[in-house]
Amino acid sequence: MEIIQTSENALSATTVSAVINAPIEKINIADWLLNLPDAEYQRCSVNHIAAGITSNFEGVPMSINVEYVGTALVVQHYIFDQYRPEYCRMLSVSDTITASGRSKVQVLWELRAEKIDDQTSLFTNTIHATATPEFLEFIKERGISLAEAAKARQEASDAHNHEETPLFAKSIENKALYGKYNLPF
Repeated sequence: MEIIQTSENALSATTVSAVINAPIEKINIADWLLNLPDAEYQRCSVNHIAAGITSNFEGVPMSINVEYVGTALVVQHYIFDQYRPEYCRMLSVSDTITASGRSKVQVLWELRAEKIDDQTSLFTNTIHATATPEFLEFIKERGISLAEAAKARQEASDAHNHEETPLFAKSIENKALYGKYNLPF
């Protein structure tokens, strides 16, 4: 899948980090995400509705996530581009459903863990959303400028990322230390 992200059609970019109280050697973000139970995904945000793992026709793993980002219901079809213990990079052409209709937005999602010291790691969740040609037509038909759409998406995406990132970090920590997702946060 080709990345269409350019500065001319950027909608949002948000990066949030949180500490994982586990050594980097015990963290495996790829394993965590590729085996993430639906209920655990839902625990990481009040706006998470469902998640599951599948693959595309070429056999590449995909994460399917359904969530609200602001007032938009978003169905994401993340194709794994890179997936290693300390780093995952996924790309989705996501369906966005709002009160005024349905369109598509490209989303690049990156999850990274870096060593802080022997007992702690830094988890970083980065999300970039880019307007597709379909989305640009969608907002044009509704008299919405790209700047207005980007402002709304930036606010919503940043708020969402600030909520989910510390909870993702705690979930990764639980999986790293105890081999389980369903421990109390």
